[in-house]
Amino acid sequence: MPDTLKGDKEFEHIPSIKDKSLRINLNENIYGTFAEIGAGQETVRNFFRAGGASGTIAKAMSAYDKDFSDSIYGIEEDGRYVTEPRLKRMLRHEMYLMEERISREKHPNKIFFAYANTVATIDFAKKFKGHGWVGIRFQIDPKEGYNEIILHIRFKENDAKLQQLTLGILGVNLIYGAFYKYDQPKKLLRYLYDHIDKDQIEIDMVNFSGPQFETVDNRLMSLQLIKNGMTEAVMFGPDGNNILPAAILYKKNILTLRGSFRPVTKVNIDMFDRSYEMFINENKVDKENTIPIFEITLSNLRAEGEIDEEDFMDRARLLCNLGHTVLISNFQEYYKLVEFYSKYTKSRMGLTMGVSNLIDIFDEKYYRHLSGGILEAFGKLFFKDLKVYLYPMQDQETGELTTSENLKVHPRMKELYKFFKYNGKVVDIKDFNPEILQIFSREVLQKIANNDKGWEDTLPDGVAKIIKDKELFSYHLKEKASN
Repeated sequence: MPDTLKGDKEFEHIPSIKDKSLRINLNENIYGTFAEIGAGQETVRNFFRAGGASGTIAKAMSAYDKDFSDSIYGIEEDGRYVTEPRLKRMLRHEMYLMEERISREKHPNKIFFAYANTVATIDFAKKFKGHGWVGIRFQIDPKEGYNEIILHIRFKENDAKLQQLTLGILGVNLIYGAFYKYDQPKKLLRYLYDHIDKDQIEIDMVNFSGPQFETVDNRLMSLQLIKNGMTEAVMFGPDGNNILPAAILYKKNILTLRGSFRPVTKVNIDMFDRSYEMFINENKVDKENTIPIFEITLSNLRAEGEIDEEDFMDRARLLCNLGHTVLISNFQEYYKLVEFYSKYTKSRMGLTMGVSNLIDIFDEKYYRHLSGGILEAFGKLFFKDLKVYLYPMQDQETGELTTSENLKVHPRMKELYKFFKYNGKVVDIKDFNPEILQIFSREVLQKIANNDKGWEDTLPDGVAKIIKDKELFSYHLKEKASN
């Protein structure tokens, strides 16, 4: 029979989990340790079953008992076991033992690895589906330093056995990708879901480090997680490292400013500063337990249907340099953002927004996919302890200000708006700077592209220098010059 027929289309062949495991097993140089805690030895099981494992597996272990685990890896300061520090401690310990016990003189060509996971699967009551940390520490050359890939995962399945099987497949994909796709980190991320559906597991954080990943920007890798549908939101801090939302948001008061920040202007900072002052003076809000977040939605990162990654990196670098925590989300609607936060905190939340954004919230067309329509969305948005801080808009021709008092929504939404306004869910930011109301990011960006004079004065102190020194938004300048 012929291998191909007329009309066949090319597609990428995805090796089976057995084939991936066997290929690694048959490589005479790959050699390492498996340490799995919390869901059984599910990853190493695939390598045992594939055959030829004796040349690959140095050791497989599961230190389930907490006292026994502590005696091996030490005690964490917070006393927890399913954490990133615990995973890193496991990887370092196992790699130390490899180096100590296996002679480089006897095995000069061996490239070592340590794979580890520490997870909690679904609880008996099935209220908490479970999560975990998965990572690998590995070499590509025996004379080279070690690289690391660290993942945080959330289980979506409702059965512990299914979660264990999924974890085992993910582990094989990670190990295979580390050795055979390390030079293509974007593809490596996509291949983590080989033979896994997106509704089985979520990867909401990834960090690459080591000599093979010196040029990898983990913020860009965060964007790939959202682009690939692996998660709905990622966070990173001023240092550029990805941070786990659960670790940052847990039981916190949260104030969020959504925007394009293309670039961040004096208006954005004024909105943030004024609303932050109001927020921390609210009842139930403790300044020390409050986290302000600058959020960019995926819909604001698209250019002609595709995500402009260079544009994204310009915005991310700028916000990080200003010392802000950034959330990148796939939430077009605000109620989805609030639902996301609600997974981690029941404390008071605040949303800072302009007049046009609030008008959009009261537009029914955004909620046609919901069975309960706009009422369902508002129930999810406002039933929480949440308040909207509204920044005014000034008419460019008349100079008239639009606030919550004279804002116009669709006639059908008028009474609904009055209800939320009367109950204090929408409040005006009054102590604003009237001299900057005519600054708009899109116009500033155009001035940058045209190299017009005066654009520097529309930005917060120091931002123009950052843009020039780091050549941010250079893509748009080049694009303008080529047109």
